[in-house]
Amino acid sequence: MEVTVPLVVIVGAIVFITWRYLGLRLWHAILALVFGFLLAATTLAPGIRTVINGIAKWITNQ
Repeated sequence: MEVTVPLVVIVGAIVFITWRYLGLRLWHAILALVFGFLLAATTLAPGIRTVINGIAKWITNQ
């Protein structure tokens, strides 16, 4: 799955909204970022990519 700029912008907007209005602390966001990088290096990464790709296709009805 290619990560497109709009997907990154949407996820970034969600993080910003949760930080601004729901009380997400900066260290929570940093911890989630580090966790994402570590998770991408595991054997679960292809499965996660498949799930995200399926959800994206379901949302866009392709």
